Amino acid sequence: MPSVRVYQKKQLRLDLLNFRQQQMYDLGSAGVTAVKARLSAAQGPEDSAAKPLTKRYAIFKTRKGKGNRRNLTFTGDLLRNFQVRTVSENRAKASVSTRKDRIKAWANQKREAWMVFSPKNRAAVVEAARKMIQAMKPRLLLERSLGGKQR
Repeated sequence: MPSVRVYQKKQLRLDLLNFRQQQMYDLGSAGVTAVKARLSAAQGPEDSAAKPLTKRYAIFKTRKGKGNRRNLTFTGDLLRNFQVRTVSENRAKASVSTRKDRIKAWANQKREAWMVFSPKNRAAVVEAARKMIQAMKPRLLLERSLGGKQR
């Protein structure tokens, strides 16, 4: 079976294997969904508890009824705008869309890295890729045996 390298940072990149853009978008979306689930559970980049909020911000956020955990959902805009933005055959890049949210994301990234894949996030993306490859396998073998289009 061919080896697949998965790079993590703000983008998901697979080498030695080309997917269609729609498939790569689906993989990127699986990664973004996993990161959003981790953040909404107030977990940090290593799947442990996120850094605590400052005392004053925790009091302010609690008074507004949003809890006192670092889950990046005070207004909800930051995570709502965190989506897959660019896709090619071997790369999907996610980022936030508006300038205001990019500034908030940058500030939160300085406090604690959140736009990275944790071990559980990486496992979720690898599982989605494995399912996708399993679905592609019969078609690839059939095309090769018939002498059809080689991808």
